[in-house]
Amino acid sequence: MGASLPPKEANLFKLIVKSYETKQYKKGLKAADAILKKFPDHGETLSMKGLTLNCMDRKSEAYELVRLGLKNDLKSHVCWHVYGLLYRSDREYREAIKCYRNALKIDPDNIEILRDLSLLQAQMRDLAGFVETRQQLLTLKPNHRMNWIGFAVAHHLNSNGAKAIEILEAYEGTLEDDYPPENERCEHGEMLLYKISLLEECGFIQRAYEELLKKEFKIVDKLAVKEQLVSLFVKLDCLEEGDKLYRALLSMNPDNYRYYEGLQKCVGLFSENGLYSPDEIDRLDALYKSLGQEYRWSSAVKRIPLDFLQGEKFREAADNYIRPLLTKGVPSLFSDLSPLYDHPNKADILEQLILELEHSVRTTGGYPGREEKEPPSTLMWTLFLLAQHYDRRGRYDIALTKIDEAIEHTPTVIDLYSVKARILKHAGDLEAAAALADEARCMDLADRYINSECVKRMLQADQVALAEKTAVLFTKDGDQHNNLHDMQCMWYELASGESYFRQGDLGRALKKFLAVEKHYADITEDQFDFHSYCLRKMTLRAYVEMLKFQDRLHSHAYFRKAASGAIRCYIKLYDSPSKSAAEEEDEMSRLLPSQKKKMRQKQRKAEARAKKEAEGKNEETSASGVSKSGKRHVKPVDPDPHGEKLLQVEDPLSEATKYLKLLQKNSPDSLETHLLSFEVNMRKQKILLAFQAVKQLLRLDAENPDSHRCLIRFFHKVSSMDAPVTDTEKLIWSVLEAERPSFSQLHGKSLTEANISFLEKHKDSLTHRAAVAEMLSVLEPDKKAEAIKLIEDSNDNLVSTSEALAPARKWKLKDCIAVHKLLGTALVDCDAASRWKVRCAEYFPYSAYFEGRCSSAISKSSEHQICKNSENGGANHTADQNAGSIASNGKLEAFKNLAI
Repeated sequence: MGASLPPKEANLFKLIVKSYETKQYKKGLKAADAILKKFPDHGETLSMKGLTLNCMDRKSEAYELVRLGLKNDLKSHVCWHVYGLLYRSDREYREAIKCYRNALKIDPDNIEILRDLSLLQAQMRDLAGFVETRQQLLTLKPNHRMNWIGFAVAHHLNSNGAKAIEILEAYEGTLEDDYPPENERCEHGEMLLYKISLLEECGFIQRAYEELLKKEFKIVDKLAVKEQLVSLFVKLDCLEEGDKLYRALLSMNPDNYRYYEGLQKCVGLFSENGLYSPDEIDRLDALYKSLGQEYRWSSAVKRIPLDFLQGEKFREAADNYIRPLLTKGVPSLFSDLSPLYDHPNKADILEQLILELEHSVRTTGGYPGREEKEPPSTLMWTLFLLAQHYDRRGRYDIALTKIDEAIEHTPTVIDLYSVKARILKHAGDLEAAAALADEARCMDLADRYINSECVKRMLQADQVALAEKTAVLFTKDGDQHNNLHDMQCMWYELASGESYFRQGDLGRALKKFLAVEKHYADITEDQFDFHSYCLRKMTLRAYVEMLKFQDRLHSHAYFRKAASGAIRCYIKLYDSPSKSAAEEEDEMSRLLPSQKKKMRQKQRKAEARAKKEAEGKNEETSASGVSKSGKRHVKPVDPDPHGEKLLQVEDPLSEATKYLKLLQKNSPDSLETHLLSFEVNMRKQKILLAFQAVKQLLRLDAENPDSHRCLIRFFHKVSSMDAPVTDTEKLIWSVLEAERPSFSQLHGKSLTEANISFLEKHKDSLTHRAAVAEMLSVLEPDKKAEAIKLIEDSNDNLVSTSEALAPARKWKLKDCIAVHKLLGTALVDCDAASRWKVRCAEYFPYSAYFEGRCSSAISKSSEHQICKNSENGGANHTADQNAGSIASNGKLEAFKNLAI
């Protein structure tokens, strides 16, 4: 390094390297310029100067200098290494690996290059190469602990756990008996725990148990020792010892659900699906009663029995669980109980129980069977719980009555307003929900959660401008949405993206969805620093778990929503592409001179307004970008704030396919993945890929209405295709003919018969009837009236298991809205859409969409918007109009009389 230079310049070159490592970039540049004055073609100096400039955000100069340096000295490992570092800084990992390999051809034993290469191989999951590089590092420096551990982890990641164990044992053989010293006990203990977990993972349970007993005194984390030991006991079938140890763990933490689950396994009373025989339920009940005597203050020991108890025992346990929490006033009680609503019988029992408690507290001031009086707040929290219960069961009128009574009882409790907003949201009155959430926010301006809840409600009501103003109240220096992006606030970006999509603003919607996708790319990149850190700090178990998490990162719900949203935007863009400049010019040429003048004036005013807004935002950013030290932090200005450039794609479907492939790889069990795949591939005329999507849909849920739609649409499309001519077409045709009999839905039936058969199986379901009606209109367009009758004959027989209980609704608001849109668009019958709207307005009196009698605002007729097929769809109010629809102080005069 710098060997071809005279001593003075060689020392200057060392100074460049040191300055780069200590981030003294100006000092390094000065030294580089001093060398280049005498030796202007010195390749290594040019490369190091380029690397220094790269750290000063002068990318183009950096690449130019590094390439020039490499050209002047192709045989220098320093030049290749620097070129690799440059690519690495730009996340071009594959190119960086190529550069490192070229450097190693020149200097195969360079420790720094090998270490950098191993980090990139771990990042890119080149596991075979990672093993090879770590082995080379260990060979060169066998006295370095990190090299032993890195080699073992490399084999573990490469699915060779047995070899990893051998390496760790070989490493332990190099240590002295009194190892580790006091300052390394934690790191050594972590390594031992990692080795034991490896033995367990490889199936060497007895060896793992013996190793743990032998090395227990060297491990600092005693809780991890106990948890590992009890796991081994269960796997070795030493259930009695496991029982004792789980009870010891419960004495340390009686609210850990995993410990209760483990204890159930040890006593032979655990079921994966949660189903138990009557005898097992009795034994479990006895177990938890004994544990309840031991851990009286544990919440888990009282809550877990509610999952398996039935009938009168469930009622008794629920009563004992709910009473103290209502007295105490726990707002999260309903969230705790909500999983029980998946069992209708339990939901009915809970309703009876809470109604009895309410009646008793209201009439006697105390709980049934008790003489002690409850505090006045108990009635309010009981009404609060009842309101959420009826909301869950779709009885919004009763829910609103209960929550209004609770607010009248104690008007200062913020949670009451938040829950009322949630009920109104479910009932379909989004503007009123946003207003109530704003009222709750104004009651405690320092609560970030309440603020976020309010923002969410505003976005659901398509009040984007007001939502943004509210959200930035909690951002740093009052900065705008850029700060929300920097904080990776994905729920906000997803909600605003969905709002823009509903309003037809595809550019901004796409920008929000792609911002979430970028966050996931950043999270993937963030793991890079941990490849060396975790090996150095010996946090090996956490490191391996982190890598496994990164491998399934894109299966997360937020990414799935963002990718799905982006694909929907591209599909909509393909179906109704934006006008090109040439088309707009052509339209302009057809206008009269006076109309042209007016149009140009409008355009100039819009441009001036946009420019003024941008300048205002830049001034705000500049003002807020001045730190205490007086330095100005200039943030890059977004060149495309409205996402207009994102819409200027030549092939929207190819862009959609990029995200579709990620969904197919990471969310193959999501129905939405294959629905989107079907829609994209049908538009691309990729028949076999669309067929594959249909097969996946039927595999996941053959009875789903969307699966039925896709099946019928696909084979109807195939039947209407021209006879195959080319060899490829003939091959596709033969595959489809061979596969069709494998569909039980179509076996020996025509598409019309299959459609009727589907109706017979699901005649009581609105969504299934709508799917059958839509497919009937596709298969036989002349039977449109029959299709409409299928929908209009649907009935929602309210479900009630007892006369004393309020019946639960089967129809969902979103399904009824979808049916209304179907009648107005696919079936093109405005009269039928109008009749459906009137029917649903009675059924959902709080729905703003159906203009129900109790909704907060009656807007333009929604079926008129559908029938005229406006460009922006049903929601064509601008964000600014929405922002002005609610008073900024959060007052609710317009919404006081919402409840019946």
